[in-house]
Amino acid sequence: MSSSSPSPKYKRVVLKISGEALRQHGSDDTVSPKIVQQIAQEIGNVRKMGVQVAVVVGGGNIWRGLAASHRGMNRATADYMGMLATVINGMALMSALEELGFSTRVQTALHINHVAEPFILRRAIRHLENGHIVIFVAGTGNPFFSTDTTAALRANEIGAEVILKATKVDGIYDSDPVKNPDAKKFDHITFSEALRRRLQVMDSTAFSLCMDNSMPIIVFNMIEPNIIIRAICGEPVGTLVTEETREETQF
Repeated sequence: MSSSSPSPKYKRVVLKISGEALRQHGSDDTVSPKIVQQIAQEIGNVRKMGVQVAVVVGGGNIWRGLAASHRGMNRATADYMGMLATVINGMALMSALEELGFSTRVQTALHINHVAEPFILRRAIRHLENGHIVIFVAGTGNPFFSTDTTAALRANEIGAEVILKATKVDGIYDSDPVKNPDAKKFDHITFSEALRRRLQVMDSTAFSLCMDNSMPIIVFNMIEPNIIIRAICGEPVGTLVTEETREETQF
């Protein structure tokens, strides 16, 4: 990034953070206060630029509903437990943001009035317009849907311009870069090409929502310094997924 103040390309974004991103590698803590604080600082720096920020946080660091269902638990019950895990993560992130001086609102798809307000679309948009950071928790409020689907749904509902998907890898590859050292990274790929190649950008429901509504997705590695600001300012970070245009050629 240059020393001059960067100019944001997007005015309203949804940041999708996995629950695993909040866990310190090699630590027994399911939620690392240090990592949560670092992520909160990144989000706060984006808010300082005047960008309206909504966050969807996962719960995989605490509980994975699908994994539990594979071990014999009722899938709906396991998924509801996963939703509660996202509430814990969202509250931790809210606390860190507020300690840094950023006004934050947590909206939940499940009714938990003592700790968060219910998701109401018009209220969420009003919060964003008033400068609050909004954290969406408890998924969609329904079992069988992932937090990726929540991010796609909420982004389209609030009129976000892009989904920023923070992961453990620096973009989308044509094969697993851990298993294949020759894996090719895409800087830009279309929805149709990602489908043709069967690339796991998001789960199928989330991906379809983005594709049908032309919602761009930027996939990047969360641990890179200032990565969110760089993405919002239009720098070529990670992998950009967009709808197909006439000018684009196949990869």
